Amino acid sequence: MAFAGGYRPSPGRGPSPGFRFTLYAVLSITCMFLDQRGGWLEKARYVLQAAAYPIQLVVRSPAAAWRWLEESFETRAALREENERLRAQNRELMLRTVRYDALVRENAQLRGLTEALPPLIERWLVAEVVNVELSSLRQRLLVNKGAQNGVFKGQAVIDESGLVGQTMRVGPWSAEIILITDPEHAVPVQIERTGVRTIAVGAGDARALALPYLPANADVREGDLLVTSGLGGVFPHGYPVARVTEVRRDAVQPLAQVRATPLAGLDRDREVLLVWFEETHPAAPSSAPVSGDLPAGDPAAQPQPAIRREPRPETPATGGSGSFSPTSDPTVPAATPAIARTAAVQEVPQ
Repeated sequence: MAFAGGYRPSPGRGPSPGFRFTLYAVLSITCMFLDQRGGWLEKARYVLQAAAYPIQLVVRSPAAAWRWLEESFETRAALREENERLRAQNRELMLRTVRYDALVRENAQLRGLTEALPPLIERWLVAEVVNVELSSLRQRLLVNKGAQNGVFKGQAVIDESGLVGQTMRVGPWSAEIILITDPEHAVPVQIERTGVRTIAVGAGDARALALPYLPANADVREGDLLVTSGLGGVFPHGYPVARVTEVRRDAVQPLAQVRATPLAGLDRDREVLLVWFEETHPAAPSSAPVSGDLPAGDPAAQPQPAIRREPRPETPATGGSGSFSPTSDPTVPAATPAIARTAAVQEVPQ
């Protein structure tokens, strides 16, 4: 008969709770003792952790994969932004480098120009070449300085390497320069090695000058340096002009055929120097007016002598000394002193 309102344990249900508690307590104490003494449970823990790791990895994988995707997209966006920023910075640095290189070249060119100034220079003005005309008939430059800057007609023009030419026409804000290679231009020069004076005439080529007045027996050779002689009162003495590149002599011709290459970069110059000489130099601007109608210092008042070209002799002159002209200098023809006393540019009608 069942107990009313009570519980009757069924047989085969296992030990009682008290027994199980006591058993678990004894096992726990035993495990703690053994773990403290011999570390037996450490190996079991290691094995269990190894067995549980794949399960933990599978459980964590979805969250880890999601975080990885988020970080990947964020990283790509950040890298893209950084890449664009670095590209912009690189372009800016390249532009700065180009500007820096241009400034370095310009600075070196200006230093070369100022270091190339001949003596007796009172002041100078850097002018930029804005137009070039280099043909067989005309060798001219146009610069961006004119009468408003004090430029006057017949003013000497140089660069860092040699003589360039002189101003031919002067406007308010620009000036036309006739180059030493212009067929209408001639400049008194001197062979630096021997001191022989002659005239260098433009050949219509930016890289060629002719020396048509040297006799066949003149002491001139390839490689000789030609400098300004200072005659004519236009260019200072001793400034480099050209270097002799070709000397040909003919037994039946009284004159040698001599050609030289200008030292100035006539076909390359971007900037040139307009120079003013001291008042004691013949090429200095005149301070006295030519007439009462012209004020002092007016560019139009500057003396502008012209070249007087003499015909070249057809036959050699006779004489025991081999000279072909009555001048005292056997190396200069009769026309040379007249040209040397004039400016080195032929006056062209305006």
